[in-house]
Amino acid sequence: MMIFHIDISNLGLAPLLPMQFHAVRYEIRHPIMSTPTVPLPTASPALSTRGQLNGVLFVALFAAAVTRIAAIPAIAGLGLSPLIVGIVAGAIYGNALRDGMPASWAAGVNFSARKLLRIAVAFFGLRVSLQEIAQVGLPGLAESVLIVVSTLVIGTWAGMKIMKLDRDTALLTAAGSAICGAAAVLAFESTLQSKPHKSAMAVGSVVLFGTLSMFLYPVLFKAGWLHLDTLGAGLFFGGTIHEVAQVVGAASNVSPEATHIATIVKMTRVMLLVPVLLVVGLWVNRAARGAKDASTDGAAPRKLAIPWFALGFLACVVINSLHVLPESATSTLNLVDTFALTMAMTALGIETRVSQIREAGPRALSTGLILYVWLIAGGLGITWTVQHLFH
Repeated sequence: MMIFHIDISNLGLAPLLPMQFHAVRYEIRHPIMSTPTVPLPTASPALSTRGQLNGVLFVALFAAAVTRIAAIPAIAGLGLSPLIVGIVAGAIYGNALRDGMPASWAAGVNFSARKLLRIAVAFFGLRVSLQEIAQVGLPGLAESVLIVVSTLVIGTWAGMKIMKLDRDTALLTAAGSAICGAAAVLAFESTLQSKPHKSAMAVGSVVLFGTLSMFLYPVLFKAGWLHLDTLGAGLFFGGTIHEVAQVVGAASNVSPEATHIATIVKMTRVMLLVPVLLVVGLWVNRAARGAKDASTDGAAPRKLAIPWFALGFLACVVINSLHVLPESATSTLNLVDTFALTMAMTALGIETRVSQIREAGPRALSTGLILYVWLIAGGLGITWTVQHLFH
């Protein structure tokens, strides 16, 4: 600290000042080589909570607009659910316009993409009942189990070994093809705790090849190239097409009976989401423990993922099977759940960056193509085998 002493009488200012100031010496303290400490601004809990709520409200309004867009006949006719439209619209906003979104809203977007997602996936179980699954009996169950297991194994192997994808991207792509499209990608994303852009790549595969199936399958059936009767068409369509809406759209071009069978088989695949998630959760946990044991730098491993929401999904299936809730209440809850899933997909889209997709996108789509070829050729072989064994 340097101190300056200033004598007013020596500055030639005496004529301008009253007499009592002439002999005053002023002391000025000046800091040398010191940097003033500026406290960092910290957001109060109230402001943080308000920002999160604003983020959730923003995603909800975005999802409402997406729902209206998905209801446009031209889009609905393609079998594109609000979930798929949501992640596409969210990705466009996240990459082109996100700079206009306040930073404090990011917590609300993340909440929608993570915690709200788990709740919505659990309530997705209200769309499935054990009575419906029993209607198609062992053929439908065998078709579903064989398709789901084989597609997951082939997709994970092809993605990691042939296309050199990371484990999470390969699993997400395989899950979207094997189980129930975008909803399965969401459920696996939560279990694997993966990055949003990996989910976006998997959903891209669902959009491309699922939409293609809607138009290709009816053409192949009517041309007689599939050599399937109505039951076989229902098993094949419901067992191999990605999204529920796409299954209905494709099978409706065959017959009402085929549509009914295909929808039930598809719901059986959805039901298999529970055991598959539990197995994947155990696998992820074991891999994380192995990484912890092998690490020598003392770094903390990623938090172990336990898909509790899968048990919630199963509980909702049981509730729906017991008819505990009136049909009107179930329908309302399904509408709310679809909106919550749309919010989650929109939030994932907002968090997705095109630069991240650009690196592995072609390889992920190539994995989806391999799975699509398997679903057509292998799925047809499984359908023929199931029909031969149970008839």
